[in-house]
Amino acid sequence: VDVFQAWCGPCKTVVDLFRKIRNEVGSDLLHFAVAEADSIDALEKYRGKCEPVFLFYAGGELVAVVRGVSASLLQKTILEKL
Repeated sequence: VDVFQAWCGPCKTVVDLFRKIRNEVGSDLLHFAVAEADSIDALEKYRGKCEPVFLFYAGGELVAVVRGVSASLLQKTILEKL
């Protein structure tokens, strides 16, 4: 989940990376979503930050958090969690 705030929007550059990984892996287990922290109470702790935050869930549980845009770290985290 790409957590963003309304004033800065979701991280568009990472969407291409996510698509590339999904195409390479071909996994039905891999899904991407965006969520506006300003409108979701459960994401309140991510408000007021200028860096994007990526939350990784498996089985309904939070399993990893990546702060900032690092293509190599995001790819590594995705592949490890799959």
